[in-house]
Amino acid sequence: MHYDLALAWNTLPQLLRGAAMSLAVLMPVLMVGMLIAIPLALRRASTRRRWIAAGYVGFFRGVPSLILLYAIYNGLPQLSAIRNGPLWPLFSNAYFCAVAGLSLTHSAYLAEILRGGLQAVPQGVIEAASALGMRPPVIFWKVRLPIAARHALRAYQNEILIMVKSTAAVGAITLVELNAAANEVFEFTYDPFTPLLTAAAIYWTIINIIRFGFDAAERNLNAGQTRALIK
Repeated sequence: MHYDLALAWNTLPQLLRGAAMSLAVLMPVLMVGMLIAIPLALRRASTRRRWIAAGYVGFFRGVPSLILLYAIYNGLPQLSAIRNGPLWPLFSNAYFCAVAGLSLTHSAYLAEILRGGLQAVPQGVIEAASALGMRPPVIFWKVRLPIAARHALRAYQNEILIMVKSTAAVGAITLVELNAAANEVFEFTYDPFTPLLTAAAIYWTIINIIRFGFDAAERNLNAGQTRALIK
């Protein structure tokens, strides 16, 4: 078993197309997940009907992403209401199902991360903002959310890194992402080592770019906080 440089070079475009598909799934998952997670986190942090959000979070954190993808892509189309209804063009599309399934999982984990960040905001800061005449929506967007984001930044980074690797699951519903592309090369060449190691190197590169980006964001946040304290 050895690493074939010629094979790696010749199949690199195919693997990069797979990586592009992985990122094409990841980006909308992060956006949709955030849109779902913010109201969930607010409900989880409140004392009114938080059991609804708790049930959502508990369910989608407990169901493996792969099973959820199978249920959405293979299971829901078995329902006549889906198969014969206006939603069929969506649920017959593997890309839509991949984004939907991973968004549900991501939103559940992200809601808990945001809830922890919101609960870490000192009550005195909120009271001070209220005393200055800020309305509750303004306090949330201008005071609570930025402070919560700072507290949740590292946990959010870890969640994104997990989601990068979770995109490998969408190959099970026919999308040719990075892992599936590596497996295609293996099936064609009977060399498992070279394409899988190349795919691992691409995953490593993507993950470290994201990690360095979060490190830079954290430094900027800390620098901004230091300047504010000096002023």
